Amino acid sequence: MLVVALTGGIGSGKSLAAQFFSDLGANVIDADQLARAAIERGTPGFDEVVATFGDSILTDGQINRRALGEIIFADSGLRSQLELIIHPRVRDQFHAAVAALRGDDVLIYEIPLLFETGVASSFDYVITVESERSRRVERLRAKGLRESEILARIASQASEEERASIADYVLENNGTRDELLRQVEHIWEGVLPPLQRQGS
Repeated sequence: MLVVALTGGIGSGKSLAAQFFSDLGANVIDADQLARAAIERGTPGFDEVVATFGDSILTDGQINRRALGEIIFADSGLRSQLELIIHPRVRDQFHAAVAALRGDDVLIYEIPLLFETGVASSFDYVITVESERSRRVERLRAKGLRESEILARIASQASEEERASIADYVLENNGTRDELLRQVEHIWEGVLPPLQRQGS
């Protein structure tokens, strides 16, 4: 089995790369999805977030993630408080997924904050997806984010150089979807199998 971290800044295209890996046969888990599940209504995480940030982050009884995002990306202290609530729960879910791996399974773990959380050494291989800032901004605008939100989120994350410093492979996503797919196929067919053989 092989446990691979897939990271990259917001808007870099890592989710598209993760989808390509999934199509090729990898088990893919998204840390952001685990984080959302950790604070869904009815969970202890939900109660803790509301107790910490107040009812103003609720819309129709659910956490308004955009409102919460605006709060935490404007205040690093509050962002740290949220991470203290979410990260342990996400980590537990991730370890359960790794424990379920069998044989020659490959787990691709999509984790935006790999550098920030300092857990790169926990993985057999680290891939970062990088893209020019102008392309990242364009993609995020297409998703409906405002300029101020985009810049705040990019600024809150590690730099391209920091992510590259912990990566075994840098995927450049400045071209077409097909060009990204070809890079993913190269990793899947040419890079990861020798690693699996070394580990077996």
